[in-house]
Amino acid sequence: MHFHLPSPRRSRHPLVRALSLLLGVAVLGVLLVFGLAVAGVLLIGGAILLAWRQWKQVRSPQASANAPSKPAPDVLEGEFVVIRQGRPVAH
Repeated sequence: MHFHLPSPRRSRHPLVRALSLLLGVAVLGVLLVFGLAVAGVLLIGGAILLAWRQWKQVRSPQASANAPSKPAPDVLEGEFVVIRQGRPVAH
């Protein structure tokens, strides 16, 4: 089963063709400007967010340098199951 759309009829009048071309170029230009504006806002917002996180990270070690820090644990806790070869395992 094939789906066919009817082909749009193109006007033969040169003025209508020129106006439709200009209208298409204008629509593409508006979409391009809108896309660039959105990309600029995202880029600037990302840069501000990154700078804020870096600034916050630089300030936090100074405040925590005076406070005693907890040592890293030497034991990794968890639950483990020994699986033997040759026996079916039900999970």
